[in-house]
Amino acid sequence: MKSFFHKKLALITTVYWFLLLYMIAALLFWFIKLNHHASDTAEMQIALLQTSDSLYKEKISTIEATKKRKIAQYLGEGTTFLAVILIGAVFVYRATRKQIRLSVQQQNFMMAVTHELKTPIAITHLNLETLQKRKLDEEKQQKLISNTIQEANRLNSLCNNILVAAQLDGGAYYSNTYELNLSDLTETCIEDFAIRYPQRKLEADIQQQLFINGEALLLQMLVNNLIENALKYSPKEMPVTIRLYTSNKQTFLDVLDKGCGVKPQDRKKIFDKFYRSGSESTRTTKGTGLGLYLCKKIMKSHNGNITMTNNHPQGSIFTAVFNM
Repeated sequence: MKSFFHKKLALITTVYWFLLLYMIAALLFWFIKLNHHASDTAEMQIALLQTSDSLYKEKISTIEATKKRKIAQYLGEGTTFLAVILIGAVFVYRATRKQIRLSVQQQNFMMAVTHELKTPIAITHLNLETLQKRKLDEEKQQKLISNTIQEANRLNSLCNNILVAAQLDGGAYYSNTYELNLSDLTETCIEDFAIRYPQRKLEADIQQQLFINGEALLLQMLVNNLIENALKYSPKEMPVTIRLYTSNKQTFLDVLDKGCGVKPQDRKKIFDKFYRSGSESTRTTKGTGLGLYLCKKIMKSHNGNITMTNNHPQGSIFTAVFNM
């Protein structure tokens, strides 16, 4: 998909530069022709004058002034047309490039979301068929039921991400903000992940009784997406650290991982909608490219900000900052 994007962009760029250079060359050609025409006209008018005429010098001056005025007019008009052409060309090129990139990202999103939807549905279907067709002991039944509930929660989380992203983009999300305990909300999210991923190590450093004005559902999605992103891109044996604290009249939520980090060329794009590094055919991590985009939108709706920095010696630190 990425190769297709590059080929298509290369073709459009080639055509774009050819047409742009052609228009500039045509504009320059007509400017030269008009200058020659103005000079030829002035020379013809001077040739028709009588040298014995008492106003001979004044008429020559008038003709020369008219010639200079026309050349200045052609230069001004040509410069204006050139500026309009260049501005329009840059706008069209950037819009086309953005549209192609968005189209590719949407196709990647459709491929990813199809896989993300089919996996929990298939697991749930298999678990229910097993419960229906086999007589299992109580322990195995509870394990299958617990696994099915986890997949249903995963499916519900994915649907919520898609729905909320669409509502936030369209300005149709109704926010019900009130003063809530961010410490309790964060701890609840961490406990849910500890149950879902008992083999993973989560380290929490949560300052107690931190209250902010916010939307509970959105903030829960924020914390969940940041923790899930950290778990997704870090080795299973490495811990994920979640910190919540206040400093300088601001509340900070840090999620630290010790994964592979983010490549320099991807750092400005990781919060873009649908953006995921690599391609769907080579990417092994799950996801739809909506998690970090939603985090950015949620922080913006709460008058906050989210940033990403390197976690030395390896990994990433995502920091959400709430202004108190």
